Amino acid sequence: MFFPTDVLTVLTDQRTEIRHDQVRVPFELDRPVYEQVDKVLRDMGGRWDGRKKVRAHVFPYRIEEFMRQCLAAGEYPSKNEQGWYATPPALVTQVVDLAGIRAGDTVLEPSAGAGAMTADIASRGGLVDAVELDERRAQILRSQGDCRKVTEADFLGLDPLDWEQGYDRIVMNPPFNNGLDHILHAVQFMKDDGILVAIMNQGLMWWSDQKSTDFREVVEEVGGDIERLPDDSFAVSGTGVRTCLVYLPGYAGSRLRTHDWLMRQPRQLDLFEFAA
Repeated sequence: MFFPTDVLTVLTDQRTEIRHDQVRVPFELDRPVYEQVDKVLRDMGGRWDGRKKVRAHVFPYRIEEFMRQCLAAGEYPSKNEQGWYATPPALVTQVVDLAGIRAGDTVLEPSAGAGAMTADIASRGGLVDAVELDERRAQILRSQGDCRKVTEADFLGLDPLDWEQGYDRIVMNPPFNNGLDHILHAVQFMKDDGILVAIMNQGLMWWSDQKSTDFREVVEEVGGDIERLPDDSFAVSGTGVRTCLVYLPGYAGSRLRTHDWLMRQPRQLDLFEFAA
């Protein structure tokens, strides 16, 4: 959902206080504008606490970092809309820690959104390239300056053979509706000894279709893991979707069709088949 212009003006006003779990507007608003602000904050999960010592919209989580991402993007995930969900700050740290990113590592973030992960990666010395479909969020990523390169495109439409080298690390929070397709495609951008860490719909842990079953087998084969995340992990982002964390390390000779594997194959082969 896009922020109405008046709401965005209020929430980005220097007088507005966005701290911890509260959003407070300590100045008078016209009634129609107040009603718009109230509707948006409630839609994001806040509730009005009118007690004299509070007088703020209170959220069941820390709102500061999440609101920063939403305001930068100019949109927010409504409870009634399935769309872009920013990666919660605590989960960003968990993903980047698990990936073991070191200074100088090349990192791909193929569903970068408004830069929830790219800032953390850059702070650790990672050389991060981002892919983002939405034009406005791609512009935000460029303006933030964390990324070495920002590609505005549908990630699934990118050809890994257009990249000369694979990446040391891949971290991603792909769309919940086709996350496994994004993960399998991302493997083709990874070095043989790279590591991929992805947030994924928790159904991956038990889905019985062939693609999901094969993927779980490969994760086990390479010594990876699929960890169930707490059910409320994305409550901060306005959705109750249950998620898991995929850890996928690579090595030469595994079933993973990595970038290195693709580069070793004759070009006439079907290079985009996940498993032989």
